[in-house]
Amino acid sequence: MLEAGELITAKEAERRVLILENPGLRGASRITTSLYAGLQLVLPGEVAPAHRHSQSALRFVLDGTGAHTSVNGERCNMEYGDFVITPPWAWHDHGNDSDQPMIWMDGLDIPLASLFDASFAEGYGADEHPVSRQTGDSLARYGANMLPVDYRRQELASPIFNYPYARSREALAAMQRQQEWDPCHGLKMRYVNPADGGYAMPTIAPFLQLLPQGFKTEAYRSTDATVFVVAEGRGQTTIDGRLFEWGPRDIMAAPSWKWIRHEAIDEAVLFSYSDRVAQQKLGFWREQRGAD
Repeated sequence: MLEAGELITAKEAERRVLILENPGLRGASRITTSLYAGLQLVLPGEVAPAHRHSQSALRFVLDGTGAHTSVNGERCNMEYGDFVITPPWAWHDHGNDSDQPMIWMDGLDIPLASLFDASFAEGYGADEHPVSRQTGDSLARYGANMLPVDYRRQELASPIFNYPYARSREALAAMQRQQEWDPCHGLKMRYVNPADGGYAMPTIAPFLQLLPQGFKTEAYRSTDATVFVVAEGRGQTTIDGRLFEWGPRDIMAAPSWKWIRHEAIDEAVLFSYSDRVAQQKLGFWREQRGAD
């Protein structure tokens, strides 16, 4: 039995996560009708034990530096703003060798998998899955506009599982100099699977967008409810007529088919994810631009 003020360990909890529950979906443990979000904490010296599950998962690092995640035998260090993928049924564990807590947002397609009655999980039986590849192997092998000559696609998720924020941010900065702004999105990019040019994940569509200082987007709505995470800057967003102010590390959810407008007070970078890729494959997705 825990004493007052005592924190359960990551091993005891399997994962120490604060679930972000949409107030419009009380008791459902979901942030949109099809997606889950949570804040995971790994303290110095801890390991979140190895397991795997049928759901797709993403991590977006919000605080700390020096922790690592391992996916299918390859370990990567996690830094602020990094986007990390755990493909369905991939062995993975997390550890923190730094001297400070690490916090990242977990995004999963748990509600979607549950709809199809396809939710499964399995423990590995040890804290850490064996490391069999050098750090940076997948990024070198698949992330330099090349593929191994005899590459054969094995799964639907991207073979790259770590998309470093520093590289993505550099790309946005270079494109910013062209001054080509989408009136509804500013400069918005999607993370891709280098094997086919599609989305990085089979059921979750991740994005990164830049809004220059003072930029006000035109009204936009789409059928994919979207989770936004503020990586940089301050601003405000109007969703269905309600104004929400935001700053670094804030998280907000925009429901399906509600008008959205962003206004950047400072230069801002927003990470976001939705089920757009699944909707497009099923023929459900639609969007609308213009004044509401």
